[in-house]
Amino acid sequence: MNIIQAIILGIIQGLTEFLPISSTAHLTLGGKLMGLISSANPEQWTAFMATIQLGTMIAVVLYFLDEIKLVSMAFFKENLGTGKLSFKTQSNESKLGWMIIIGSIPIFTIGYLLKKIIEGNLTKSLSVIAGSLIIVALILFIAEKVASMKKDIRDITLKDSIIIGLFQCIALIPGSSRSGSTIMGGLFMGLKRETAARFSFLLSIPAVLASGLYEFYKSYHYLTSSDMAVLLISTVVAGITGYLAIAFLLNYLKTRTTNIFVIYRILLGIVIFFLIFKGIV
Repeated sequence: MNIIQAIILGIIQGLTEFLPISSTAHLTLGGKLMGLISSANPEQWTAFMATIQLGTMIAVVLYFLDEIKLVSMAFFKENLGTGKLSFKTQSNESKLGWMIIIGSIPIFTIGYLLKKIIEGNLTKSLSVIAGSLIIVALILFIAEKVASMKKDIRDITLKDSIIIGLFQCIALIPGSSRSGSTIMGGLFMGLKRETAARFSFLLSIPAVLASGLYEFYKSYHYLTSSDMAVLLISTVVAGITGYLAIAFLLNYLKTRTTNIFVIYRILLGIVIFFLIFKGIV
């Protein structure tokens, strides 16, 4: 991988990680077209994708830094400090901390159980990715139609967080999209679009941080100094573009539906199937 390819992939990762259109789909398609994915050693590509996700994770942390500070301080004070309170009497910030922790349990559990499958060739299959793009798009369209969109971030319940966390597990299927899956789950649970996106981004932090650090640790000894430099470039570029993508999506969903992303996902899925049929990828 050269520097130009690293920059392109970093931009793709940053823009598509937070928009509900699947960063895995775009990165894998880009990697296939650039000839960067080895079928003999697919774990390297998995490690690359997980590591540059750390850049987008940093973007989330920076964007929501003030909120993260408030939630962390309230959570530790009201659960571990001298001001320990029962769950019912805790502040909204402390409860949100619980929602993020509980909502992260499903993906940690299922991700661990399906680890070998996730790292294998099946999850690099463009056929699987194209199918996921279209299927999730249709489910997202249904979510838009049935959602009540009445709940704000303070209205999220433990039940909501568990179900949205289960929806996040759909993102383990390539082409599904982590943000798309969790936003979809949030809509089904009655969250407003912007609230669903905001909770989706906060919920992504534990899973993305854990997977990114784990994959980086696993692949570190396989990387040369030049690989590290290229990976760093991709990660930084992903972080910058990811920050801009977060700001765009939250503002966009204040007044607009996710239908444009539904249409895009379906069209991209069809294009990928066409490229496969023609033997281009």
